Order: sequence, then C-alpha cells, then structure tokens
Amino acid sequence: MKIAVCSDELYPVNEFVVRELERLGHQVILFGAIKSRQNESWIQTAQIAAEAIHHGECDEGIFFCWTGTGICIVANKIPGIRAALCTDAQTAKGARIWNRANVLALSNRLVTQDLAKEILDSWFNTKVDEEDEQIIKEIEAIERKHY
Repeated sequence: MKIAVCSDELYPVNEFVVRELERLGHQVILFGAIKSRQNESWIQTAQIAAEAIHHGECDEGIFFCWTGTGICIVANKIPGIRAALCTDAQTAKGARIWNRANVLALSNRLVTQDLAKEILDSWFNTKVDEEDEQIIKEIEAIERKHY
C-alpha cells in the first residue's frame, strides 16, 4: 500500500513511523518537513498530502502536526478524505470500523514511539467489511451536497 506521511515539523516519532511502515511492507511517500527536512506550513502540508490521496497517488495517509488537530481539519476539506485524530489504539480501530478513515492524524506532541506502534498495529490490523460501503456513500453524499 502507498502511504502518504507528512508533518509540518520534524520529530523523532515521524522517522519511527516511516521506518515502521517500511518494515510492514508499505511504500512510503513523504510530504512536508519529513521530505524537505525543514519546517513547512501545516496547512499546505496537509493539503498537498491529502490531494495525493484524493488523486490516487497514495492509498492512505498518516499526517502529523503539533496537536494533530489542524492537519486533520485541513485534510478533511479534500473530497474523499476521512481523517481521524487518534490518540490511542482503540480510537484508531474505531475510526477504521465505523468511520472508514483513510488518514490517521497524530500529534507530534503526544505520540511516543511505543504508542505509535500500538496505533499503527491497530490501524493496519483492523478488518473492515469491504462489502459494506454504506458509510462511505453517506459521507460522499454530504460532500457532493457542498462541493
């Protein structure tokens, strides 16, 4: 799976997540400070990475900013993006099952390497019923109404 990973600033947890994704066999596509190695706008970083998912260049994303909130808000402005701010493994699991989230938003401030591993394990190992597309259809209907 191609995973967009971005952050507006560099934190050790970013590099840990990139290495963990690669270890799991994913192709990691870097955006923002993780790619440029310098601070970048969280708004532009989220927009560019989310658009890569929207256009099919990436399948899913893991987006970081200080709280995780801002990058999540911006990502959710892009049609087809269902970003969820997750601070623990159970929230990540619920975001996959009930919300069909395709972007995992994480806080550079809060997420340790151990917690990141737990969240990633939950995110990638939660099985969703691919036949049940009703949730996505309902969310897309709302998007169409406003775009």
